Amino acid sequence: MSAAIEPAKKAFRRLAPADRRRQIVDAAVAYFSEFGFEGATRGLADRLGVTQPLIYRYFPSKDELIRAVYEEVYLSRWRGEWIELLGRREAPLRERLVAFYAHYTGVIFEPQWMRIYLFSGLRGLDINRWWISFVEDHVLRTICEEVRVFAGLPGAAEIPITAAEIDGYWLFHGGIFYYGMRENVYGVAPRTPLPHFIEMSIDSFLQGFPETVKRALA
Repeated sequence: MSAAIEPAKKAFRRLAPADRRRQIVDAAVAYFSEFGFEGATRGLADRLGVTQPLIYRYFPSKDELIRAVYEEVYLSRWRGEWIELLGRREAPLRERLVAFYAHYTGVIFEPQWMRIYLFSGLRGLDINRWWISFVEDHVLRTICEEVRVFAGLPGAAEIPITAAEIDGYWLFHGGIFYYGMRENVYGVAPRTPLPHFIEMSIDSFLQGFPETVKRALA
């Protein structure tokens, strides 16, 4: 009887350090979005066809690898021109908000983005806290300032943006986010096309939120 033939092992391919690091990060994004952060780096190494020590040569700890995943999935896809768009006061605020959320949802309504965000939240990792702080500093405060201008209220230089304004804006922002959750995480297709939903949400927001801010600042 002939000996059983063992399956061929994936050949190890030498890469330049920058290319190897890029390969590990890309594979980690796909791996963590599929299995969550409970997945061990051994599984990631097997998927790459490399050893665990090789991964740790580039990322001495799993926390450092998670930070690299955050920078790749979240920070690298952010565009500074979005904030410039929000500040162009020669255009109506509604128009600016519609354009911003069209760009923004094009990035965050991507399955890997949303799955990593949820997995990290369930695991108690820092990704969610990092992103929430980033969004508050770069988006929410900017839009709250533009709402003040829209409503003819004192600017942030005169009266700093309040915690109530930030928390109030999360109600609207979270509603946009949940649209993507229903579609990309729960597999439940929303009944309203996204562009129309964004416009409908912004119209509702502009009809109510500025008056809420006026009362809060009175």
